[in-house]
Amino acid sequence: MRETIDQEAYQLTDAARTAAEPDNDRQDGLAARPSQGYPSIARETVRMAISSLRPADSPRTTGENAEHTRLLAESRARLPPIIVQRSTLRVIDGMHRLRAAALRGEAEIEVQFFDGTEWDSFLLAVESNIAHGLPLSLADRTAAAKRILQTHPQWSDGAIGEVTGLDAKTIGGLRQSSSDIPKLSTRIGRDGRIRPLDGSEGRRLAGALLTEQPDAPLRQIARAAGVSLGTVSDVRRRIRSGQDPVPSRKRMTASQAGMQCAVPEAQRGGMTDPKASERNRRITLQKLRRDPSLRFTEAGRALLRRLEVQAVETEEWEWLLDSVPKHCIAAIVELAWGCSGIWKDFAVRLEQRERSNADASYANARTDHEM
Repeated sequence: MRETIDQEAYQLTDAARTAAEPDNDRQDGLAARPSQGYPSIARETVRMAISSLRPADSPRTTGENAEHTRLLAESRARLPPIIVQRSTLRVIDGMHRLRAAALRGEAEIEVQFFDGTEWDSFLLAVESNIAHGLPLSLADRTAAAKRILQTHPQWSDGAIGEVTGLDAKTIGGLRQSSSDIPKLSTRIGRDGRIRPLDGSEGRRLAGALLTEQPDAPLRQIARAAGVSLGTVSDVRRRIRSGQDPVPSRKRMTASQAGMQCAVPEAQRGGMTDPKASERNRRITLQKLRRDPSLRFTEAGRALLRRLEVQAVETEEWEWLLDSVPKHCIAAIVELAWGCSGIWKDFAVRLEQRERSNADASYANARTDHEM
């Protein structure tokens, strides 16, 4: 009987072993639902020619460990299958096993195919190499976290920490120390839910909904307001005791709110990188396009069409700038400034209306409570 390498050391994580059917509820594939597993790793294995496989897009910043490869090659153990991206034949997990098989003089190796994007493949490589085999170093995991922050800035610190094996506070520090990571107003958690970074608006909305629908289930209120069940429970408790739904430490003063309205979105988050701002607009517009309350109403569709016209990419703006005839510059400048003023006024009025509605609902709730 042949010896086997410690199979447990090479077992895939639960997420990596999620079987063959993709999760159709994902937003942007793996990027939106980190806790839901990977699109598809085939259960069956096939034998592939070693020469036909491509090297991994490895999270190991210093490459493979030659000593580890030698030890695997010298053992008489049967190596577990490696994971390969089907579309590219690039190794995702198992480069040490691949090199060891080649050192043994073997021409073929057992493979499990993975059906997913290249970014899904990198994420799977990171998580797999944390769970088994030769662990990733702290430097490797930090480099992987920085890369994920660039490509998946909408993921929460906890979600990225779960994939990379780093503490959420460490991810937060990396996020704050980088100037080219987009500053978003929401994050996607490990459970796949989207939550705002500033919870005050969610609390006010929850308070307004509780006032309008006092008998509604708390879970329904939580989903509608985009907050946790615990937050809704706390908001209800605060309203019943005559307090503001938002604790004082989280409350924004009226003057602060007014100042925020007067500042463009990019400056609000301290973000000046046009590419990052452009990516933010794209993500936000994609979410709005999927919203039924906009898609299925005439006014909503009209608003989306106007927003899509504004969401022009940087390269297209450069092209448009170069196309303006000299004799038209003054007229177009005047129109452009006028349009920007209209949109700014529109944004300010929307924010003021939202605050007024939330404040009115809270005031009504307090009146009802006092009566």
